[in-house]
Amino acid sequence: MDIKDIQNLIKFVSKAEVSEVKYKTKDFEITIKTPLAGSEVAYAQPAVYHTAPQQVAAAPQAATPAAAPAEKAEAASEDSKYVTIKSPMIGTFYRKPSPDKDVFVNVGDEVSNGKVVCVIEAMKLFNQIESEVSGKIVKILVDDATPVEYDQPLFLVDPS
Repeated sequence: MDIKDIQNLIKFVSKAEVSEVKYKTKDFEITIKTPLAGSEVAYAQPAVYHTAPQQVAAAPQAATPAAAPAEKAEAASEDSKYVTIKSPMIGTFYRKPSPDKDVFVNVGDEVSNGKVVCVIEAMKLFNQIESEVSGKIVKILVDDATPVEYDQPLFLVDPS
């Protein structure tokens, strides 16, 4: 089997709307897996890079220096009861399987272990990210169609 035959097989598998195909002969074996099993994987949205917002209003912070650390400590203690779903790779974060489909999860949705919560595109491969915890989505920490880093927090889940 030459490279042209392999390319044709990949095109056929993507159009057949199957998630996995194994092809085996006496001398050759190939397995082709599609990430979304027939879903449209071409995104028309351009990658948008956001910069961190600049803090312009420094005067109100100076007026209440004792209140700011207390608020941060309170927010940290609230977040500590939640479980974080983190990115297992570098890529582009998408909340939907394709632009014309609904999002995988919203704030307030119940998730279970193994439920797909988002897709991360890396090198034209769309990897489904599954929840490793059961609970309720409390906060979505990343905007749709933005780049994410390895181990970056994506979702906060209340396991109770």
